[in-house]
Amino acid sequence: MQILRTSEELAKSTRALSQSGTLALVPTMGALHAGHLALIGEGRKRADRVAASIFVNPMQFGANEDLAKYPRQEAEDARMLEEAGCDLLWLPSVTDIYPQGFATKVSVSGVSERWEGEVRPGHFDGVATVVAKLLLAAGPDVALFGEKDFQQLAVIRRMVSDLNVPVEIVGIPTVRDSDGLALSSRNAYLSPDERAKAVALPQALEAARNAIQSSESVSETLQDAQDSLQNAGFSRVDYFALVDAGTLEPLDRPQGEMRLIAAAVLGTTRLIDNLAV
Repeated sequence: MQILRTSEELAKSTRALSQSGTLALVPTMGALHAGHLALIGEGRKRADRVAASIFVNPMQFGANEDLAKYPRQEAEDARMLEEAGCDLLWLPSVTDIYPQGFATKVSVSGVSERWEGEVRPGHFDGVATVVAKLLLAAGPDVALFGEKDFQQLAVIRRMVSDLNVPVEIVGIPTVRDSDGLALSSRNAYLSPDERAKAVALPQALEAARNAIQSSESVSETLQDAQDSLQNAGFSRVDYFALVDAGTLEPLDRPQGEMRLIAAAVLGTTRLIDNLAV
């Protein structure tokens, strides 16, 4: 596996890779787990070569968020990627992505404005800007993202469509632990007691999906779900909603393709999750 640290090195390597077939890109912020490796595996099925990037993007962290303590484990991440069959790892610096005088941001209206967008102002501007830069730098034929960050996936798809970026965006189903908790780099922040309580989030989503599919009231179902999380020890529920899977607009009754989306705080850790309905 090649390990590259500059855009110049990346440009040379991706040109060479493109001559030998198609390229898949898996953008990450590191602290890799089985969910990321599933993206690498799917990339190997969809392209001749697979590249991954690791970049902890300061532009998508708010003033009071965890940029400084976000887990970083470069050597372990590189080993995992190589064992998973990744061909190229790009590890750009902050100054490479955002050189002095950088003054541009990509803002996606509509799908970015509710939910995470309300709780974390500016977050999706940071996501869209860095993903645009990663896609333009690597020039992949396909890029893969996990469905756990479902709103992020919707924002990226909208950005790529609007800007005519020549890449296929593929969402991969959430990878979960044996008890149902969605894998996340931030799970490392949970104490053993909090980790045991965290399973209440996927359980609440599952119970809500069953209730909605049984034609129970959507508003009552969503309130019951929030109550169950608070009873389980979550200190705050930022949202628990039924939304249109395409627009992310809230729904008060079942219609079309839907998602249940949720974000809640346990201890000092904010967890997000979603389920298709």
